Amino acid sequence: MTATAPRAAALPAPGGPPAGRRPGLGARLLAVAAGVLLIAGAMGLQTLKLGETEVGDAIVYTGAKGENVDARRFTLRLDSITAAKALQGSSETLATDNVFLVVGASAKSSLKPYHLATPVLVTADGKRFEATDRVDRSVTLSNTFVQPDIWVSGRFYFEVPASALPGASVRFSLPQQGVGVVEPYQPEVEIDLGLDDEGARKLVASAQDVYPTVKK
Repeated sequence: MTATAPRAAALPAPGGPPAGRRPGLGARLLAVAAGVLLIAGAMGLQTLKLGETEVGDAIVYTGAKGENVDARRFTLRLDSITAAKALQGSSETLATDNVFLVVGASAKSSLKPYHLATPVLVTADGKRFEATDRVDRSVTLSNTFVQPDIWVSGRFYFEVPASALPGASVRFSLPQQGVGVVEPYQPEVEIDLGLDDEGARKLVASAQDVYPTVKK
């Protein structure tokens, strides 16, 4: 018979667990936790790369004049548009070198009362005009609580050049929650005014000399 020398026992790697033994439960848990932290860190870095515009992108629901546009938290309908050369307030008459666009709208909420934010008129080429601050907020729809399942109506006033009207739309939204707070995917409603070049010319040509902002 040929004698066979006994096989040498495997030596543990320096700094590692003894040969033939699997890492304990604690070591495996630490490895998993480290992996989770690495993934979370990568996700955090990706979030930091998002600009404020991307984080605050709205979900926009579109419609046409006269349609009820449901934006989940609120529903809005554009009822009318009127042009005016001047606006009559309670104590003064406001004149303009442009045109006043009076937007009549109705709204209701789904779950709780809201105030609407100041709307924005968006032109065909992407320019944005906020509703004029020359008209006191108290006589606009923003001053009225939009109630659950109860329609409320009111007006907003824009002061814009006549050239801004063809292809324009008005975008309605809810106010931001607070200073520096950007709510992602906030619902907005954008209504096409339905004005082409000819329609805009007719609207401006029929502008009222003076439109009263305070209804009696």
